[in-house]
Amino acid sequence: MKLIIKITLLLILPVALFAQDPATVKRQANVVAKALLNSDFKTVIANTYPRAVTLGGGKDKMLKMMTAGINQMKAQGFLFEKVTIGSPGKFYKAGNEIHCLIPENLIMKTSQGRFSATSNLLAVSQDGGKNWSFLDLNQGTMASIKTLFPNFNNNLIIPQPAQPVKL
Repeated sequence: MKLIIKITLLLILPVALFAQDPATVKRQANVVAKALLNSDFKTVIANTYPRAVTLGGGKDKMLKMMTAGINQMKAQGFLFEKVTIGSPGKFYKAGNEIHCLIPENLIMKTSQGRFSATSNLLAVSQDGGKNWSFLDLNQGTMASIKTLFPNFNNNLIIPQPAQPVKL
């Protein structure tokens, strides 16, 4: 009887894993995008992968760093104009988590003109796909993937961020 239950679970689990709702991930990623545009860093941090927040010194330290960084950028004429979230990619099991990549495009205004930057967010669910946290995949975070995610699934290939393009 136990063998039948184990076999049944092994057959059902992959179906449940890949039956994730891309609309849920995209909707939650759009919350983060809107918060970034509105300089609502508390919401950005609340939706950031928790281990990244901890390694970054905690919520308060991250809030101070993000606020100071954006204020410095604004003083130099930098402004986020638009963030567009693309469709989530394939879902991958990684230990007790589910991971997927979500493309994002940022339109920025700088003292040198307007630029478009395309990169990816790593979406992470620790509750079977009901709720998602996010990590912007820049050079620094990409170098820390194995530290942040000891069970990272190497089948999920993370492309290098593209260089910003002047509009």
